[in-house]
Amino acid sequence: MADQRLIDATPAEMTNMKGRELLLSIQASEGRTVVAETVAPFLPLVDGCSNCEIATAFGADLLLLNKYDVQNPCVGGFPSRSGALSDNKGLLADYEQMLGIGVTAGEVTRFVGRPVGVNLEPVEKEVSTSEVALGRRATPMNGEKAMEQGARFLVLTGNPRTGITTEAITTQIKALRGALGPEIILMAGKMHGTGVNPSNRDWLTEKELEGFIEHGADVILLPLPGSVPGISVAMVNKWVRMCHERGALTMLTLGTSQESSSQGVIERLAIDGKMAGGDLFHIGDAGFSGIALPENIHAYSISLKGRRHTYRRMAQSHYR
Repeated sequence: MADQRLIDATPAEMTNMKGRELLLSIQASEGRTVVAETVAPFLPLVDGCSNCEIATAFGADLLLLNKYDVQNPCVGGFPSRSGALSDNKGLLADYEQMLGIGVTAGEVTRFVGRPVGVNLEPVEKEVSTSEVALGRRATPMNGEKAMEQGARFLVLTGNPRTGITTEAITTQIKALRGALGPEIILMAGKMHGTGVNPSNRDWLTEKELEGFIEHGADVILLPLPGSVPGISVAMVNKWVRMCHERGALTMLTLGTSQESSSQGVIERLAIDGKMAGGDLFHIGDAGFSGIALPENIHAYSISLKGRRHTYRRMAQSHYR
């Protein structure tokens, strides 16, 4: 029997997907999986509704939480857990209630009916905790906590100015795969330069790509053609083919603030990414309030999988 396609799965089915089953369902969807990233601790774009719910409503298949701290989980826009609140009264208490204090990745999945993943950053030890909190770092302990909290996949990548290198990513892929075992989906790579200037070298060498895969990455992050300067369709297609030949999938990423561009730009980026051969298509969080423009998530989804699949994803009930 053929693997179920994620594109056909209902919210109830998606809520229960994890590990190899989820990975195979993505592969079977043939380049029609939209991953929407949001900044977990930010208050939402619209009051009374989390950014995760907004992204889901506009066509996202998977959600990715950025700046999610596994030691102090918090997803803005959801009601804070009662045991996590302070003794504040009045307006401050109302504000705390909106912060989603204590809300975990697994609870978000149950809220929205989508598999939810978590970013973990393979930073050097010297990076200040004010820049990257301990609970956001790509360590085996944090990976275990993320899984315990319901994360369906882990993404090893870096935010701007964190200085994350391909060597650090490779090291932490190996560490997390060894600690967490074969079932959890590990995605790894760079969406942008993270403050490390690649102008004097190739963005990604064949040796580095092979290292990611050999040490346990299931999905390799690559920038969408037209996002990072100098990255063309031909270059990305070459990397995608290399990944596929070695048994890995690819996620083409839009993490350069172009997620707040015009819908025409979004549509072009999506089709160029399709031509490059990507399996998953990520749209970042740099619109307003920690989410891409909702209209752009919608345009991205329609460009990649058409209105039929987009409308179904937007409209299906949790009870199906």
